[in-house]
Amino acid sequence: MGLPLNYGGPYLGYFCCRQKHVHKMAGRLAGQTVDVEGKRGYVLTLSAREQHIRRERATSNICTNQALCALASAVYVSALGPDGLRSVARLCVHKAHYLAAQIDNLGDYQVSATKPFFNEFVVQCPRPVVEVNAALLERGIIGGYDLSQDNSQMEDKMLLCTTEVHSREMLDDMVRALEAVA
Repeated sequence: MGLPLNYGGPYLGYFCCRQKHVHKMAGRLAGQTVDVEGKRGYVLTLSAREQHIRRERATSNICTNQALCALASAVYVSALGPDGLRSVARLCVHKAHYLAAQIDNLGDYQVSATKPFFNEFVVQCPRPVVEVNAALLERGIIGGYDLSQDNSQMEDKMLLCTTEVHSREMLDDMVRALEAVA
């Protein structure tokens, strides 16, 4: 959404609600307007006052940095144009499904794709994920998330993700590296 990786945040998300629930939303609401010259612009249209004056009633803790993230994301989405976000989503889906199919063809790895997925999928690895990731890192590739850290039943399973910024060459490099690591 136009934000760089920041080691866990801050990030943002988009969601919608009915008008009657707007004042219960955590965060801030940005809107579109027109300036005095007739040019389109985006402004902060709603920010719950309790975030600033009544901390005990606040629905969120918003800081200036988070407002900057929201602004950067709004600029990114507006620069993409009317169909841009849809195009980015298509790229994510196609690249993730391409990568999953290539990994699944390796034989030593098995992609768990029993349900539809967007840009993340689970891979059963032939050895512990921590070892696979260490070997990938030696090749300059950041591996997937070791799911056994959260669930002991997910031993040797890694969560992989790809986005619009990954080229076909990068995806193929990942597949070649996984094959070598197996």
